[in-house]
Amino acid sequence: MVKSKKVKESTYLSEVIIHGIQEKKGNEIARLDLQNVYSSVSDYFVICHAESTTQVRAIAKSVEEEVHKTLKQDPWRKEGFDHAEWILLDYIDVVVHVFKSDKRQFYAIEDLWGDAELKYFQSA
Repeated sequence: MVKSKKVKESTYLSEVIIHGIQEKKGNEIARLDLQNVYSSVSDYFVICHAESTTQVRAIAKSVEEEVHKTLKQDPWRKEGFDHAEWILLDYIDVVVHVFKSDKRQFYAIEDLWGDAELKYFQSA
């Protein structure tokens, strides 16, 4: 019973995050569902990319603002704002990866977590 409530909360959090990404036109928005595959990792990874470091920062900032406005949550940890080629926002149950396009191709996170269910979302 507790797990299902957690899943619902993390699913909603991932949807709020995706909306924040869509607001700044993030590319190839993907959500990896890790709940039934990896028990010690977050419930979801949300991944997207942008063509410039300016847009990478704008997307990450939009996600932070959207989550704070909607759920009154701030990331537990955030990294990568200095160079803005890969910004990570860790909300514990959901981890957000905002890449510059060449870095996303290089690291290919979707391939590393190949057993996870993958769903793509349209950019706004």
